[in-house]
Amino acid sequence: MTYNFDTVIDRKNTNSLKYDFAEQRGMPSGILPLWVADMDFQCPVEVKDAVIRCGEHGIFGYTESGSSYFEAVSSWFSRHHHYEVHKEWLVKTPGIVYAIVQAIRAYTNEGDSVLIQQPVYYPFKSSVINNNRTLVNSPLLYQDGKYSIDFEDFEQKIITHKVKLFILCSPHNPVGRVWTKDELLEIGNICLKHGVIVVSDEIHADFTYSGYQHTVFSTVRPEFADISLICTAPSKTFNLAGLQCSNIWIEDEDLRKKYIKTCHASGYSQLNTAGLAACEAAYTYGEEWLAQLTSYLSNNLTYLRTFLKENLRKVTLVEPEGTYLVWLDFSKTGLHDDEIHNLIVHKAGLWLDDGLMFGPEGSLFQRINIACPLIILQKALKQLSEAFTLE
Repeated sequence: MTYNFDTVIDRKNTNSLKYDFAEQRGMPSGILPLWVADMDFQCPVEVKDAVIRCGEHGIFGYTESGSSYFEAVSSWFSRHHHYEVHKEWLVKTPGIVYAIVQAIRAYTNEGDSVLIQQPVYYPFKSSVINNNRTLVNSPLLYQDGKYSIDFEDFEQKIITHKVKLFILCSPHNPVGRVWTKDELLEIGNICLKHGVIVVSDEIHADFTYSGYQHTVFSTVRPEFADISLICTAPSKTFNLAGLQCSNIWIEDEDLRKKYIKTCHASGYSQLNTAGLAACEAAYTYGEEWLAQLTSYLSNNLTYLRTFLKENLRKVTLVEPEGTYLVWLDFSKTGLHDDEIHNLIVHKAGLWLDDGLMFGPEGSLFQRINIACPLIILQKALKQLSEAFTLE
């Protein structure tokens, strides 16, 4: 089957967070949104059919996943990521942010230190602070247009602040790094040495560009499985965020028992009926859809790269190795963050994510979502170019 990702689907008036709540979030009405991490593409038809069957049945009682669910999910991770999982490792949650919060509560006490690497997905920071833990930041290094890990600073921060838990973003959002095995090995060895539990957010694992391969953190060294939680979900891969279904893999029995106890204490049990059906269908039938989508996103990235070189030379593309979220460096414009924001919002009519959302290290950066029909991306970049040319 050939999928048409060029089709523009009107998402307005569907209670879409991306399209219908601009004014409530302080943006002008009618702004073109390329911010939040969901795609403007329909999910695979088999996933739609699975959700429709749920609706046609008409009874939405408490639902659990059967053996076919685990077979679909485990087969996907085996084929795509060489990750061989066991059924007892699986804890299902309504989302990865929820999962991270439960890990913070399960493995740390109020006041304990939790480490993140900014600029990074902003709910990491809020999850730590809102649960009265101490936020510790080991910033990524940005040199010659590429990000890397400052291992010396990372270990020193762990020692100085007695860090109990580290939240890893792999692949990294927003800078687009796909960490190598050697990088993961070094960071894991440091955490193992100092007794730090690793919560690895791998929600973007299925989106890597040519020449890059995602590595599941716990597979790098056998001992890493004893200190880690691997957080996965079909939501980014297949555009299913609203169906709230995530799969968390916890190999160590003691870690798993503590985690399940904390989840139960939150009052949450069975997942969304349609979410379970969609997840199983996606991992069963979605392979060809994803392959064609990845190719389409690569073409969008090529267009963006070329457009910037030809029309916006003062805006630098931080080359992504993975994800459909692209990190743009505006530092060469000579403008301040508020000036960049005003030009993008009020002159270009675009809604991107300000880099400062991801930490102070995101100053003078913007994140743009390229998971949209090419014609929308073309329109957005034309508006962006015109705004900065006028400036």
